[in-house]
Amino acid sequence: MPLTLHLAAADLTRCRFAISPLCQTHEALRMLRRPARHGYHRAWLRRLGRTLTGLDLSDLWLFVPRPGGYTPDFLGPPPDEPYPSIDDELARMRATDPELAREEMARSLACTPGLAASPQGRAALDDPARTVRRLADLTELAWHTLLAPDWPRHRAVLAADIAHRSRQAADGGLDALLGGLHPAIGWTGRRLVLHRTGDHAEAQRPDGRGILLMPSVFAWPDVISGFARPWQPTVIYPARGMGRLHTTSAPRPSEALARLLGAQRAALLSDLTLPAATTELAARHGLAPSTVSSHLTALRTAGLLVSRRQGYFVLYERTALGDGLVAGG
Repeated sequence: MPLTLHLAAADLTRCRFAISPLCQTHEALRMLRRPARHGYHRAWLRRLGRTLTGLDLSDLWLFVPRPGGYTPDFLGPPPDEPYPSIDDELARMRATDPELAREEMARSLACTPGLAASPQGRAALDDPARTVRRLADLTELAWHTLLAPDWPRHRAVLAADIAHRSRQAADGGLDALLGGLHPAIGWTGRRLVLHRTGDHAEAQRPDGRGILLMPSVFAWPDVISGFARPWQPTVIYPARGMGRLHTTSAPRPSEALARLLGAQRAALLSDLTLPAATTELAARHGLAPSTVSSHLTALRTAGLLVSRRQGYFVLYERTALGDGLVAGG
C-alpha cells in the first residue's frame, strides 16, 4: 500500500531540506543489509572489504533488521537544523529519552522472531539508557570508519542535489519540486504519495510542522518515510549525481582549456562537476589551499564559478558559462 501524506498550507510553507551526517551513517548501515542498494557502491564496498570484516558492530546490527524491518528512529532522527555537525547529532542521540528509546528498540526487535527474548535483546531493553550510549559509541565508530574519509564528496553530492531542487522550486514552484523528487513519489494537489517505501504502518501524517526532505546517497532505489512521533515527518530520497560519488581521480582538462586558463585553473574548473570546498580540491590536486583559493577567486571573478556558504564550508560550483567552457574545450 502506498503512503499518502496530506499536506496542509502550514506544511507547504515549512517544507525544508537538510543534510545529516548521522542519518547518512545509518543509511549506509542499512545499505549494507540490503543488497538491492549495492549497485552504485560496489567499488566503495570492495575498497572497504577488510575494514568491514574487522568492524564489530554486533550490538548495532540488532537494530538494523533485514528489508521490511524497522530501525529505531532515534538512531538517525530528522535534524532540527539544515547542516548539523556529526558531533552535535551524536550528542543529541546520546540525550535520547530512555523510555522513547526502549519503545523504539522493542518495535525493532519484534521484526525478527525471537530476538526480543534473546539474551542480547533482553539486555538492550532492560537498560535502555546504557544501550543508547553503547549504540551512540558504535555509530560514532561507524561514522569515522565508513563515512568520514569520504564525507566531503558525499556532502558535495547532497549539496548539489539540494541546489538543483531549490532552483526547480524557484523556477516552477512546489509542483516542480515535489513532482520531480523521484519516480516513486507522486504529487497531486496537496497529496504526496510514496509508492515505494518500506515500513510505514506507523508513519505519522503531516501536522503543520512541515515536511523535511533529505537526499541520500545510500537510499537508492528506495524512497523512505517511516518516522513516528515525536520526530518530524520526513522523506528520504536518492540524491542526483550519486553515480559520480566514488570517482577518485579528477578529470583531465582539454589542452585547449589549459592553454586558455592555465593548467591548474583548467584542472580545477574541470573538476567542479560537483560543488567542492577549497581544502577538498587542494587535497585532490596536490596544491596548497592558498593556491587553490587564489585560482578559485580568479575563476569566480571571471564568472565561471559561484560560491556559497553551507554550514562551516564554502562550496564552489561552475556557472552555466563555466559548464559551457568545459564542454566546449
